[in-house]
Amino acid sequence: MTRQFHIGDILSITGDKLVSPRLIAGVYDILNFMTGDSLYTHQLPRAMRECRPHLLKQHPQLSGIDESTVTEETWCAWLDVCIAEFGETLSVEPLPEHVHEFIDPISELAEKVHPDKIIVL
Repeated sequence: MTRQFHIGDILSITGDKLVSPRLIAGVYDILNFMTGDSLYTHQLPRAMRECRPHLLKQHPQLSGIDESTVTEETWCAWLDVCIAEFGETLSVEPLPEHVHEFIDPISELAEKVHPDKIIVL
């Protein structure tokens, strides 16, 4: 089962810049789809590390894209160039089984901050 994602969503995972037109919502969407999880904010970096190599394997043409000119002011124009070169959307497959580690989000957060600082609502 594959799903179409905007190139900006994909490049936000394969690179180091947030260039999704939907901003962080695009990142959550693609990572939740690929992992089959419902990720919390603090889990995004780990999920990105898990997903990045699989996205680049699916779309090797995205390896080595130069993001050096991407700034808050230039990202839209930069993304338009990428759309012209690679297309507006690309098909994405979920991660293979057992690639994503399902970790309770509260337990994972407790590994990063003292449990006394965690407030569960």
